[in-house]
Amino acid sequence: MLIGFVVLYLLVSIGIGLWAATRVHNSKDYLVAGRSLPLYINMATVFATWFGAETVLSVSATFAKDGLGGIVADPFGSSLCLIFVALFFARAFYRMDLLTIGDFYRKRYNKSVEVVTSLAITASYLGWTSAQLTALGLAFSVLSQGALTLNEGILLGAVVVLGYTIWGGMWSVALTDLFQSVMIILGLWAIAWLVGDMAGGAGKVVEAASAAGKFEFWPRGGTAEWLAFVAAWMTLALGSIPQQDVFQRVTSAKDESTAVKGSLIGGVVYFAFAFVPIFIAYSALVIDPAAAELFQSDDAREVQRILPELILNRTPMWAQVMFFGALLSAILSTASGALLAPTALFTENALRPFFPKMGDRQFLITLRVVLVVFTVAALLFALNSRSTMYEMVQNAYKVTLVGAFVPLAAGVFWKRANIQGALFSIALGLSTWLLMEILAADAALPPQLAGFLMSAAGMVAGSLLPHFVGRPTPVHPEAHAPHPHPAELTHHVPGPTHRHESPGRREA
Repeated sequence: MLIGFVVLYLLVSIGIGLWAATRVHNSKDYLVAGRSLPLYINMATVFATWFGAETVLSVSATFAKDGLGGIVADPFGSSLCLIFVALFFARAFYRMDLLTIGDFYRKRYNKSVEVVTSLAITASYLGWTSAQLTALGLAFSVLSQGALTLNEGILLGAVVVLGYTIWGGMWSVALTDLFQSVMIILGLWAIAWLVGDMAGGAGKVVEAASAAGKFEFWPRGGTAEWLAFVAAWMTLALGSIPQQDVFQRVTSAKDESTAVKGSLIGGVVYFAFAFVPIFIAYSALVIDPAAAELFQSDDAREVQRILPELILNRTPMWAQVMFFGALLSAILSTASGALLAPTALFTENALRPFFPKMGDRQFLITLRVVLVVFTVAALLFALNSRSTMYEMVQNAYKVTLVGAFVPLAAGVFWKRANIQGALFSIALGLSTWLLMEILAADAALPPQLAGFLMSAAGMVAGSLLPHFVGRPTPVHPEAHAPHPHPAELTHHVPGPTHRHESPGRREA
C-alpha cells in the first residue's frame, strides 16, 4: 500500500510539472517564469528549494552525532544566506532585469568574467544536485525493502526529476514547489508529533539532547577550531549567494518588493522549520539507542538511514505515507531547481556566447539538451560518491565562495571594482583553494577560507593597480552621488553590448 501511495504521489508531481509546461512560450518563461510569481509562490519556491534532502536526512543525522556545532553551515549559514540576499542583493538583481546571475558578471565586468564565473558556479552544482539524487536513491531503496539498491534508486530518481523539469522549466519548479511545500510542512509536523510521543514527550527528547551536550554551539579549542567553524559557516552563508537557483527565485517574482519579501520570509521559515527533522532524528535515538550504531559504519551515507528506517519499522501506515510524502517533496523540489539552475547558467553564459545568432526557439531546445547532459553528469557523480549529503553540499559551495562571491559583492557595493580586479580575484581564490586542498587540506587555515581571503586580496589589488588586464570598468556619474543605493551602481554600469536581444537579456 505504501508503494502505491508513493507512486501516486510521483504521478501527481509529474502531472503538475507537465501542466506547468503549458505556460512556457519562450526562454524567459522557462528560466524565470515570466517574472510573474506572486509572494506566496515565490516564498514557497525559496523554502522548498532550500529545504532539501540534506535538511531532512543528513543535517538531522549530523546533529544527532555532533550536535549544534556540527550544523553551523546548515541551517545557520544557509538560512542567513537567504536573509543576506533579501537585504543586500535582491533589489539590485531585480532592477537589472537579467536572465541569469552570469549576466551580472557580464554587465558589471566583461564576457571573460561572465564565462569563467559561470563555469565555476555550474561546477558547484554537481555536489548539490548529486546530494538530492542520492537522497532519492536512499528513499526508494528503503521503500522497496532493499529490492532496489541505492544506485538503482538514484537512477530512478534522476529519471523522475528530469521527467517533469525538462518541459516546464521554472514554471514546473514553482508550481510543484508550492504543492510540495504544503506536503513538507503537514507531513513533518505530523511525524514530529507522533515520534515525540513515542519518545516520551518533547521534553524528554530535549532533555536527552541537552544531557548529551548536543546544544553546544561554539567550538571548543584554539584558533584552528575557530577557523574551521567560521569557514564552515561562510561556505554556505556567503558561498551560496552567487548561485543561479537563488537568483532565479529573486528574478521570478512579480515585482521588486515581492523579490525581497519572498527571500526574507523563505529564509526565516526555512531556519525555523529545519529544526523539525532535527527533533525527529533525535527522537529516533531516544526511542532506539541502537540506531547510534549507524555512526560507526564505514560508509558515511548509512547514518542517513536513521529517520526512514525508524518510520518504516515503528510507525503506522498513515505516518509512513506522511513521512515519505514529505521526504519526497523535499527532495523533488530541491532536485528540480538544482537541475534547472546550472542548465540555465551554462547554456546562457558559457555556451551561448559562442553562438551569437541563436534564436529563442533554438535556445529553448538547447536548454533542454543541456538539462539532460547535466542530469547524467550529476547522476555519475552521485553513483561514485561516498560522502554524506551534508558533506556534498558543503563541498559544492566552496567553489563559489572562493571564485564568485567577491566579484559579485564588490560589483554591487564597490564602484572601483573592475575587470582586472575580478579576474585577479577569481584566479587567486580558485588557485589558492585548489592548491591547499591538494597539499594542505588539514591545515589550521581551512582551504576555502584561505581561498576567500586571497580572492578578496585579488579584487582589491587588481582594481587599484595600473590596468594590465582588460580596461577600467566605466562607472556612471550618478554612482558618485551621496549614498547611492547598491542597485543603482550596477544598474547604471554600462557593459559591452551583448550578442542578442532575447526576452530577459536586453540591457537594463
